[in-house]
Amino acid sequence: MLIKFKFNFIILLIFGTFIIEASIADDINQSDKKALLGQQLFFDTILSKNRTQSCAQCHNPNHTFIDNRDNGVSSMASLGDDGKSLGDRNAPTLTYGSFSPEFHFDIKNKDEWIGGQFYDGRHKNLMDQSGEPPLNPIEMAMDSKAEVIERLENSKSYNQQFKSIYDEDIFLGVDDAYNAMKESIAEFEKTKQFSTFDSKYDRYLSGEYELNDLEDLGRSLFFSNNNINCSNCHQLKAHEDAKGETFSNYEYHNIGVPINSALRNENGMNSDFIDHGLLLNNFVVYNKHDGKMKVPTLRNVSITAPYMHNGVFQDLTTVILFYDKYVNNERLINPETGKPWREPEISETVNLKALREGKELTERKIDALVAFLNILTDKRYEHLIPKQQ
Repeated sequence: MLIKFKFNFIILLIFGTFIIEASIADDINQSDKKALLGQQLFFDTILSKNRTQSCAQCHNPNHTFIDNRDNGVSSMASLGDDGKSLGDRNAPTLTYGSFSPEFHFDIKNKDEWIGGQFYDGRHKNLMDQSGEPPLNPIEMAMDSKAEVIERLENSKSYNQQFKSIYDEDIFLGVDDAYNAMKESIAEFEKTKQFSTFDSKYDRYLSGEYELNDLEDLGRSLFFSNNNINCSNCHQLKAHEDAKGETFSNYEYHNIGVPINSALRNENGMNSDFIDHGLLLNNFVVYNKHDGKMKVPTLRNVSITAPYMHNGVFQDLTTVILFYDKYVNNERLINPETGKPWREPEISETVNLKALREGKELTERKIDALVAFLNILTDKRYEHLIPKQQ
């Protein structure tokens, strides 16, 4: 695997081990050095208990940094380092993740929680997020920070790099060393290869691509509050067609997603288990937030199936039909199951007011929305867009 970084050097990943060209320029700034270290850590299995799992296995850079492995559950959740543990949520794309603001309560504008990392915002930023997977018992399953740092200190390459980039005494304090590891991975995730802004939509904004009729209709529908309300949650910038749009306002909402029974049957969760979403966040105490999940980016959404926080829907069109059922009384059947839509996992806090705004969608409008969402795909991933039936 050949990975080009934003600097003038190349990293070769061979059998999980990085070999770095000796001609790295001495004048690379400190942030870039941290990002390079973070890139090595991201692809290294050294951070997992049995040395079988890296960050890249659950966030594949060749597939929009999601877990596109089947894992015995149609990619709905990721396998842990032990080869058998399964989570209860779908691994989100890491693309454009650095644009999520730090987790905070926006009392001035929204009177709501905003930002953070993971579906429940339990980590305030990328750096904090980067420290969880190695210690999560159903992910990389390391016993402690001390165990992680001992491995890094005993690695000649990592030992030298941590001391060179941070401090000669960096390994004297476990927390300091662990924070350095977290920071370096976060710096890597902030690099341009995670956020290229080079989709057909971006090229349209710069005059390099002309939308076809269906894509243009989808764009008009997406940004129109008179038809549907996609942009109410999936627009960050003040105006439509703004450059640098990430297609998420990073708010939290309960949209009535049902339990993924197929996943629960495989991951061993108790039958009475409920995913309370935002309410699981230690900063959140009021029941009105029960079941809310962070609004995800729609960039690369065409190839990040399965969908919703628990991977309950396999097809992007199904997601659009799921939303349409709130305004279309004839939209009674989930096309993937051939059965009526199931009840929300947590029904009391579903944002029905927002979901019932807008108008019913015709089949052409549904196709147009899918066409528009397709052009939000980064250029290097366009070949992965599913062919329309």
